[in-house]
Amino acid sequence: MATTARKKAPAPTYRCTECGWQAVKWVGRCGECQAWGTVTEVGQTRVRTAPAATVERPARPIGEVDATRAEAQPTGVGEFDRVLGGGLVPGGVVLVAGEPGIGKSTLLLDVAARAARAGKRVLYVSGEESAAQVRLRGERIEALARDLYLASETDLATVLAQIDRVEPEPLIVDSVQTIASAEIDGAPGNVSQVREVAAAILQVAKRHGIGTLLVGHVTKDGSIAGPRVLEHLVDVVVQFEGERHSRLRLVRAVKNRYGPTDEVGCFDLSELGIVGLPDPSGLFLSRMDEPVPGTCVSVTLEGRRPLVTEVQALLVPGNGGSARRTTNGVDSSRTAMILAVLDRRAGVALRNDDCYVSTVGGAKLSEPAADLAIALALASAKEGRPLPPGLLAVGEVGLAGDVRGVGGVPRRLAEAARIGFKRAIIPAGSLGTESAPAGMRVIEVRDVHAATRAIALPVSS
Repeated sequence: MATTARKKAPAPTYRCTECGWQAVKWVGRCGECQAWGTVTEVGQTRVRTAPAATVERPARPIGEVDATRAEAQPTGVGEFDRVLGGGLVPGGVVLVAGEPGIGKSTLLLDVAARAARAGKRVLYVSGEESAAQVRLRGERIEALARDLYLASETDLATVLAQIDRVEPEPLIVDSVQTIASAEIDGAPGNVSQVREVAAAILQVAKRHGIGTLLVGHVTKDGSIAGPRVLEHLVDVVVQFEGERHSRLRLVRAVKNRYGPTDEVGCFDLSELGIVGLPDPSGLFLSRMDEPVPGTCVSVTLEGRRPLVTEVQALLVPGNGGSARRTTNGVDSSRTAMILAVLDRRAGVALRNDDCYVSTVGGAKLSEPAADLAIALALASAKEGRPLPPGLLAVGEVGLAGDVRGVGGVPRRLAEAARIGFKRAIIPAGSLGTESAPAGMRVIEVRDVHAATRAIALPVSS
């Protein structure tokens, strides 16, 4: 009997553009990174890239490289420069991401106008709006300048031609998802188009030393739309944050090859434009003539910047059944944990009360250092007794009722003392060898029960 030769399995001809996962047939979803629409067909490699005959820029000893070409140049917007690490680096590409309508285009148009007034030639490419629409926004925010050039283009080849003609120093593209190349199949914004557009603009920026700002869209979950390779290609990734009903905007560096990633810029967005806030702490405090039960102040660290933020709590007797828990600006799961700790460890009965916890000014408290302030605000609301004026609380609350230490306590207390706070409740041992700011009384506690007892301390004259 003739033996049947075993057929050789075909070589993988499909690959995920995000993670490199391979498959023998096309699938709509990558089996490795679970991304949709990223599996594309690849051809077999028949030739390998040969070495170039000549090298335009030969390698040099590191000591002979001119480091001044990588020095950051200020944009004129102090809060934006803080996030970028001093300014825009020639040849650096910055990706500015955020939700629609949060103020990305307004900020970058202001940056473009300031650069143009400083004598630089700026090119602003808008793929979402016409040049007339951008002009109207420029008039509204007083961002008109002689050397600011506008172009409304969606074709990559035309955009590259505009760059060659204008020869800008800063280049702004709004947005990378609206530009498409005729050489690549697919609609603008898909994986292949975004990769090609970003790579082409990056190549031009590096070759000519053009500082470039790219606007990027985000998805429903807040991540940057398009392939992850987009974030790897650029030098800096900046994230815009803020609530639609609030004027406050935070700009945070997610990735930065030229500076720190723990800096945050604060802006005030209004009809007249977007303005930096060098001292935003007062935005997160209420203006009440008399102390109100259920309010407590904490100091959070946004990057390296301390922000004094007020927490408000309101308790209403429940109508039976499950008690209602509503939060705004604070994490709901941590609030539920703090409620359980107060009920179990501090003797503050809250299980039958409807609980409402919120911050002031649209601030978001995400770090555990605000736990103690939330706990004291809830205890104050339950007792119906306001906290002493000029009091703040900093500390993380554990399930055992202990108050744990947090980082940067001296910096937090210094910021609170600058604003006028006279008393602080902090975890025991947080100051270490450092002393409290002048004129501030510090109360160190080890558990939540001790912190609630500190509420009843007499107010110093």
